[in-house]
Amino acid sequence: MNKTDTTPSAAMVSTASPELDTDQSRRQFFRQAMASTLGAAAMLNILPGAMQTQAWAAGSDAPELPEVKIGFIPLTDCAPIVVAAQMGFDKKYGIKIVPSKEASWAGVRDKVVNGELHAAHMLYGMVYGVQMGIGGQQKDMNILLTLNNNGQGITLANQLKDKGVTSGATLKRLLDNENRDFTFAQTFPTGTHAMWLYYWLASYGIHPLKDVKTIVVPPPQMVANMRIGNMDGYCVGEPWNARAIYDKVGYTVATTQDIWVDHPEKVLGTTAEFVSKYPNTALAMTKAILEACRYIDATANRPAVAKLIAGKAYVNAPEEVIEGRFLGHYDNGIGKKWEDPNFMKFFNDGKVTFPYLSDGMWFLTQHKRWGLLKTDPDYLAVAKKVNRIDIYTEAAKSLGVAVPTDPMRSSKLIDGVVWDGKDPKAYANGFKIKT
Repeated sequence: MNKTDTTPSAAMVSTASPELDTDQSRRQFFRQAMASTLGAAAMLNILPGAMQTQAWAAGSDAPELPEVKIGFIPLTDCAPIVVAAQMGFDKKYGIKIVPSKEASWAGVRDKVVNGELHAAHMLYGMVYGVQMGIGGQQKDMNILLTLNNNGQGITLANQLKDKGVTSGATLKRLLDNENRDFTFAQTFPTGTHAMWLYYWLASYGIHPLKDVKTIVVPPPQMVANMRIGNMDGYCVGEPWNARAIYDKVGYTVATTQDIWVDHPEKVLGTTAEFVSKYPNTALAMTKAILEACRYIDATANRPAVAKLIAGKAYVNAPEEVIEGRFLGHYDNGIGKKWEDPNFMKFFNDGKVTFPYLSDGMWFLTQHKRWGLLKTDPDYLAVAKKVNRIDIYTEAAKSLGVAVPTDPMRSSKLIDGVVWDGKDPKAYANGFKIKT
C-alpha cells in the first residue's frame, strides 16, 4: 500500500502569521558591524574580497527592473537573500532586492510561476519538478546559482528515543517489531527534504512509500506538529532541527551531510521567461547574491548574520538556536556533541555556488526512482536547459570567483553508491528499493 500523502493534514497546527516588520535594532546592529569592518579595512587599504567588485555602472547593461521581489522560507539558508538586501550588495548592481517571507514551498512555487515573485530561495528538486510538470503546473525554469550545501537534518520524536532508536538501524528494528503506522514529514513532494528522507530511510532497508506514511508540512510548522504528536520524524532545514532539541520535543538522528557530504540544497530559482525578458536584471541578482554568499561564508561574519536572520521578519527563532549549527557546533540532543566540518556552506571558493549539471540531474534520478517521473528524461539536456552556467560564469568572473572547469562532480552517498552523472538512467533504475 502506498502511504504517501502529498497534502498537509487538516489536523495539523497552523503557525503561519502575517508579515512582520523588520526588527530595527537588529538591522542597526548589523549595519554598524559592517561599517566597522569596512572602516578598518579602508584604513589598512585591504578591502575584503566581497567589496572589491566595481560598482555597477549605468549603460547598455543596465538592469531592466530597478526592484526585484525575491521570496524566501524562514530557514537559516535564506541568509543570502537577506544579506544581499540588507547590506546593499544589490545596490552595487543597480537593483533593489525586496525579500518576501512566504508560508510554504507550494506558495513559493505558485508565486514564482505566476510572476508574483521575480525569483526565490527554492528547493533544488522543486525547480526540477516544475520544469518536468510534476507536483504542479509545468513551467520552464532557470537556476542562477546554488545558495548552499549541507545543513539540513532528520529529527525524531522523543518517544522513539525512549524505545531505543538512535540510528537508522535501530529505527528499522522498531518498525519491524511494532505493529502501527509511523508517520514522517517532509516539506515538498519533489523537494530536497523529501529526497534526503527517502534516501536515508531506504539506505537502512525502509521503503519510504510503503513501510511508513509520509506527509507534507511547511518548515516553520514542523516543531509544533511534532509536539502534538502528528509525526514520528521529519526532514527539514535548520533551525527547525535544532529548535526541536531546544524545545525538548525531538532529537537529531542524522544530518543531511551524513547522507551526502556537500550536497546541493537551496538555489536562486526563477522562470526561464523572466531571464529571457530581463537578462540584465537576472545577472545583477546573481552577482549580488553570489557576493552575499561569499560574505556569509567567512566565519567572522556569521554571528552577525545569525543575529540578523533571527529577527521576526525573517526566520523568527532564538538567535542561539540559529547560531550553533550555523557555526558548525552540533548537539544531537541525546548526548553527542561535535564540531562538524561539513556544516552549512554558502560559498567554499565558488564550489557551492556553481550550478553543477550533475546536481540537477541527481534530483531527476530520484524523481524517477520514486515514481514521480514515469519514464527516464534526457537527464543532461534538461539540466543544461535549467542550470544557467552561462549567467553564473559571467557573474563569477566579474567578482573574481573561480569557475569549475567541469560541470559534473562525483560523490559517494551514505549507501556507498557513487553518483557522477555519467549514466543517470542506470543509476536511477539501479536501486534495490524504489517504486
